[in-house]
Amino acid sequence: MAIERRKLGSTGEELSVVGFGGIIVMNESLDDARRYVCESIDRGVNYFDVAPTYGDAETGLGPALEGRRDEVFLACKTAERTREAAAEELRGSLERLRTDHVDLYQFHAVTTLEEVDRITKKGGALEAFTEAKEKGLARFLGMSAHSDEAAVELMRRAELDNLMIPVNYVTWHQGNFAKKALREATRRGMGVTALKSLARTSWPDRKKRTWPKCWYMPVLDRDEAEMALRFTLSRPVASAVSPSHWELFEWMLDIAEKGVAPLSDEEEKQAAASSEGIRPIFPED
Repeated sequence: MAIERRKLGSTGEELSVVGFGGIIVMNESLDDARRYVCESIDRGVNYFDVAPTYGDAETGLGPALEGRRDEVFLACKTAERTREAAAEELRGSLERLRTDHVDLYQFHAVTTLEEVDRITKKGGALEAFTEAKEKGLARFLGMSAHSDEAAVELMRRAELDNLMIPVNYVTWHQGNFAKKALREATRRGMGVTALKSLARTSWPDRKKRTWPKCWYMPVLDRDEAEMALRFTLSRPVASAVSPSHWELFEWMLDIAEKGVAPLSDEEEKQAAASSEGIRPIFPED
């Protein structure tokens, strides 16, 4: 079965329901990066997301996409909050990614109202974003958010095309997280892409990380991964971006190729019950 694609808000674009998280190619050889990228595209993935804070991911992803750039929707992010710094970082990302534009450029990890103020004030990063869109360096604009409150406030102050936010069965039920922002984005006709669909909880203190590129503990097995991914995609989400390891993304690819039917009412109850007692990585604001 072909991997489903969904409309990204009012952009006119359609994204594969699973997206390639750029950290997959961080600290990997160029041969492996190319193999991961080409296999993903061949299996129907067209959404790729990266950021300069992901180590050497951009320098791996750029060469790996050469010859196939026109087959993908490429998203990048910046944690810079001023006009000058954000513009400079975008120039660097474009160079490392070996492209003349990104399809989606986003404010990275917006968490506080103070950050929203810095982004939107005179000389803030919003000015660089607007200029980038006018110059054709970015086709669409958005944010990734780690706070409902900050996400909603930035949506009120800036005209954006996409919200990227953790939509996860544990954070949803045990942290009451992302519900307000998701409602607001949907009301505005924005696209929504999801982070952390396969997250479970924080790593216990002193526990060796079995998935070292994940700052959180991911789901434990394929069955839980299938439930978690279907939970995320049962919300108004266009695409769920993968965790940091190729092996976990392969789980998502296998699930997506089988089809990601919405959870039934009974399955929704089971997902809520299975989240009980798990500490969410994003609690309610």
